[in-house]
Amino acid sequence: MGCGKTKVARELARELDVAMVDLDDVITKRVGRSPAQLIVADGERAFRVLETDSLRHVLEIGAARVIALGGGAWIQKANRQLINEYSCLSVWLDVPFEMCWTRIAASQEDRPLGRTREQALALYEQRRPIYELANIHIAVREESVEDFISRLLHLLEHE
Repeated sequence: MGCGKTKVARELARELDVAMVDLDDVITKRVGRSPAQLIVADGERAFRVLETDSLRHVLEIGAARVIALGGGAWIQKANRQLINEYSCLSVWLDVPFEMCWTRIAASQEDRPLGRTREQALALYEQRRPIYELANIHIAVREESVEDFISRLLHLLEHE
């Protein structure tokens, strides 16, 4: 949450001149409710099943070359297996918690799994070891999106 996945994915796709998909947007279009609404109404477990199904669908139809996953999508083993099965590269945007929290607190977006600083920090610490399984690890620092994308492209070229 709050690491800038969607913004980075959009800019990366623009720079590469390829299609980009935000998995949360795909889910919202498929069922008419946002991930936050689904989690509140149906529970996280039901949402994760729908998330995996949506990821499979996006990968099967080849809808995009860049996919922004929701914060908890990578945590699910089934999703990591799908990403590997389709020979995708995974990128971990390693953002310090305080930077994430500043963005979360400033956002109007409902984040039912991280409404308080304590909840968000617990998720951050819980998820961090699993994020480390990504193919590419890039630390996020205070810099322009253009500079960040330049660093990311350099890493991707060497992968």
